[in-house]
Amino acid sequence: MRVFHEAPVVPTNSCILMETRAQALAYPRGAIRLGFCDACGFISNLAFDPALTEYSGRYEETQGFSPTFNAFHRALAERLIERYDLHGKDIVEIGCGKGEFLMLLCELGPNRGVGFDPGVHHERIQGPAAERVRFVPDFYSEAYAEVQGDLFICKMTLEHIAPTGDFMRSLRRAIGDRIGTLVFFQIPETLRILEDCAFEDIYYEHCSYFSPGSLARLFRRSGFEVLTLSNEYQGQYLTIEARAAAEPVAPQSLPEERDLGRLRDLVGSFPGRFAAKRAQWEGRIRDAAAKGRHIVLWGSGSKAVSFLTTLELGDAIRYAVDINPYRHGHFLPGSGQEILAPEDLRTYKPDLVVIMNAVYRQEIARDLERLGLAPELVAL
Repeated sequence: MRVFHEAPVVPTNSCILMETRAQALAYPRGAIRLGFCDACGFISNLAFDPALTEYSGRYEETQGFSPTFNAFHRALAERLIERYDLHGKDIVEIGCGKGEFLMLLCELGPNRGVGFDPGVHHERIQGPAAERVRFVPDFYSEAYAEVQGDLFICKMTLEHIAPTGDFMRSLRRAIGDRIGTLVFFQIPETLRILEDCAFEDIYYEHCSYFSPGSLARLFRRSGFEVLTLSNEYQGQYLTIEARAAAEPVAPQSLPEERDLGRLRDLVGSFPGRFAAKRAQWEGRIRDAAAKGRHIVLWGSGSKAVSFLTTLELGDAIRYAVDINPYRHGHFLPGSGQEILAPEDLRTYKPDLVVIMNAVYRQEIARDLERLGLAPELVAL
């Protein structure tokens, strides 16, 4: 694989809750060396070491406090339920996070569910479907092959798995002779990351990157028939719907998969475009800080950690803001910024708010207006 992007020193986790700034600054580091396969389009961090990552109760990744995200989640759940007649069915979610999407599918169906995630918090599970859903605080593997479902879901998890082929083949073996079993996966859309030089979406936990073509090829090679490929959430997410097939899987491809030439071009031009974008953002932030402007990041998850680590801004930005109350009072791994609640901005009075995800711009603008604040807003 040809290496085209390197970040030699980055925090090995972005969503772990740090209790103190000293703890955050001392958090372990690793390296990123993104390699590109010219044959299939797969991109991977060749320096990734899974022993350096942690997925536990300290991992706080949920987006479920955002009305914008919740509207997307509900519409997605309703679409899957209607398309595949998910009523009274069994649903298995791999990497269920805090369980919001699985609970939604089981409430709207109504369906039964089993969710796997070492970071699940049972005390936060509530709702009318709670009695029909079981959560396992562990990684999914063939050890749980007895847990079968009419639909397997895996959202924003495959990109955290380095041996993706091994993982997909193990899932297919677990499904066994239940030909036609449905699977739905959602991951970050890599073509957008490359095209926009979205360096905030390149961080240690994400060790595997897929385009529509490389994702579809992985699924077919693993024993699945690809049904649909689509972009979601203003092009930020790539989704695939497939079903377990009998061997051999038919080799036909969808029009969306023909992206290898585009990938080659984007990978080839990425280093130069990345350097220009990094310099632009670094200059903008340092100029604002030099003028004494109060700068905050809105969003304290992985994008914020990558943004700050990449730009090496030090104390130019003092705080990050987040609507997730479980993150308040903690600190960002690697850079050490304290995480505030939106209400805290009444005291700090920011002049410039850098929004980590443009999809939330209107929602954030409304929150700031409610707080009586009118800072300049810029979005990545």
